[in-house]
Amino acid sequence: MFSIALPLLLALASSPTEASAANNPEDDIDVDFLHSEMESIVLGTSARTFEMPSASGEYVNTITGNAPFRRARRGILVVGSGDTVRALEPFKGSARGIEAYASAINEYASALPEGINIYCMPVPTAVAYYCPDAATRYTAPVRRAMLDLFSQLDSKVTPVDIYPTLGLHASEPIYSRTDHHWAPLGAYYAAGCFASVAGTPFRPLSDYDTRSVEGYVGTMARFSADRAVGRAPEEFVYYTPLDSTYTVDYVKYSIRKAKGATVGTVTGESEPQEGPFFYNTFHGASSYLTFMGGDTRLTRIRTSANTGRRLLILKDSFGNAIPPYLFSSFDEIHVVDCRYFTKNIVSYVADNNISDILFVNNMTHAVSLRTSEAYRRYLIQ
Repeated sequence: MFSIALPLLLALASSPTEASAANNPEDDIDVDFLHSEMESIVLGTSARTFEMPSASGEYVNTITGNAPFRRARRGILVVGSGDTVRALEPFKGSARGIEAYASAINEYASALPEGINIYCMPVPTAVAYYCPDAATRYTAPVRRAMLDLFSQLDSKVTPVDIYPTLGLHASEPIYSRTDHHWAPLGAYYAAGCFASVAGTPFRPLSDYDTRSVEGYVGTMARFSADRAVGRAPEEFVYYTPLDSTYTVDYVKYSIRKAKGATVGTVTGESEPQEGPFFYNTFHGASSYLTFMGGDTRLTRIRTSANTGRRLLILKDSFGNAIPPYLFSSFDEIHVVDCRYFTKNIVSYVADNNISDILFVNNMTHAVSLRTSEAYRRYLIQ
């Protein structure tokens, strides 16, 4: 490791858009990072000093580096053609957004008692791995933003750097081609990185049953309005743990969304009620709702891991795919969305004997000021 000053090329984040999460299951999909102003990306520079891994450990795109591309609606990059076409959202962010996110997480380290482990695991979006070389002028560098974020974390916060591991598996289906989310396989590799850093047991993928949804066309077909994306269905593959005993209960939120608003407001909540973790009733663009049925709920999973540790995941929808890979790692897993939570997080951590906290946000969500503001609000509400 060595310290080197590099320019951080980050576009100023525009106001994100998000579908309503009130009634329509498809609207519960997290589209917060699909920006309304993606047609005009203006890159700025901000000098930063941070620890940079040796160049030999950096990812080189040999998959779509030379692929043809075109810019579709909202500035979305449509890469390749035929049944391997892929839609990518350019990364936009700001030095201010990175600083705000790191600062919010650092506040948790200060507000919570000693002995609680806090981890930050930002998730690179697909453009970090599949952007053609000729299209890099339309996106800011995700990797540099991640390193800048890590450099600003308090020493009490442990970074979990999944970028190199995902790069090693980029030739596998770790991101959806037609959706803005990563694929469950990508979440598996990320969860393995976290378990290694946290020092918990972790099961191999052979200990899971493989399930799939055929004909999956995700959200990017609609967002890009590109016919080729809509005509290139993929397989949505997810994994359910074998020989694992667990129960799940939810507090479901009632959401009201004003006309033109990008995030709904919680107007009520249910009593805790049991339910499945995996919902097999969603198909098409809604397939990602397989995990917990979406974001508008507080989730608690009780397992038979018997490790003596309890995990709280603070996340956007990318984090929804993480919990099933940790059923053998923690006795309880609590899942809180970065938009919908009504309790005081310090009291919640104490009341539920939480031992570990993991922040999981895709990088575009991470640099959104709305995300850091919400996490700060959870500390004082």
